[in-house]
Amino acid sequence: MRDVSKKIKTLRTAIAQATLKTSPETIALINRGEIPKGDPLPVAKVAAIQAAKNTSQIIPYCHPLPIEYVGVEFELGANTVVTTVTVKAIYKTGVEMEALTAASVAALTLYDMMKMLDEEMEISGVRLLEKMGGKSDFKQDYGKPLRAAVVVMSDSIAAGKKDDYSGKLILDRLTAEGVEIADYKVIADDLDTIETTLRDYADVAKVDLIMTTGGTGLSPRDCTPEAMKRLIEREIPGIAEAARSYGQERTPYSMLSRGVSGVRGQTVIVNLPGSRGGVADSLDALIPSLLHSFHVLRGGGHAAKQKSLAEHKK
Repeated sequence: MRDVSKKIKTLRTAIAQATLKTSPETIALINRGEIPKGDPLPVAKVAAIQAAKNTSQIIPYCHPLPIEYVGVEFELGANTVVTTVTVKAIYKTGVEMEALTAASVAALTLYDMMKMLDEEMEISGVRLLEKMGGKSDFKQDYGKPLRAAVVVMSDSIAAGKKDDYSGKLILDRLTAEGVEIADYKVIADDLDTIETTLRDYADVAKVDLIMTTGGTGLSPRDCTPEAMKRLIEREIPGIAEAARSYGQERTPYSMLSRGVSGVRGQTVIVNLPGSRGGVADSLDALIPSLLHSFHVLRGGGHAAKQKSLAEHKK
């Protein structure tokens, strides 16, 4: 199975469709309620729901999912029964296989209940109509490349006693996301130095994003949050909350981070922990959703990727 432990949970939706071709006479029997085995539509609906909930038991590489909703609709044509299934789950991976499996099983159930009446029946197609809620849905077109500065706050690294790993991890991740690195700097855990450095990046260099690592803990020299409170004009508490919540599921020490996030002018400033593991977890929690903030800062809205069932039927 693919490792999805680093992913965040989002609302995942998938819509799939299966088409069963029949004779017009078979459609007429369904409409009149004269199928010998009983009304096939409610039976196929239950079968689809069961199939969605048990997909991981029959498709080897599918993850077990906490299915939140399965919707099943039937449309009877002149010689077809079209089954449309919508599946929703709040989880780390998509539900397209659950929707496809459910639609397939619904069509097979219809076939089984009517095979003695129509030997020419055929499942003519099973297809995915839409999937939503994955990482690609949260990517934005920013119009121009984002510019970022990465700042490491550490007395020992600034003094050359230790190597920096956390800052370079941030550099690699931002570069992979297409963010341009405007500058990278290591400074000591000094309140005035931190404030001056961050202020210059926001007011003079006018970078879009400043990501810091270090100085967010409880040691006497940890003062990054205090410097942030002098600088930011608007706090974005949800960023720090998301990082701590994600980290707490992986280490019990995440709650001790005092990192702050906020906006100064058009610059978003985000504090990450000093440890390499803490930085890695925080980046997994925040990227790419954090980058949506620049779309909003530049006047964009929260566009939703959503299609109605009616649109799919066109």
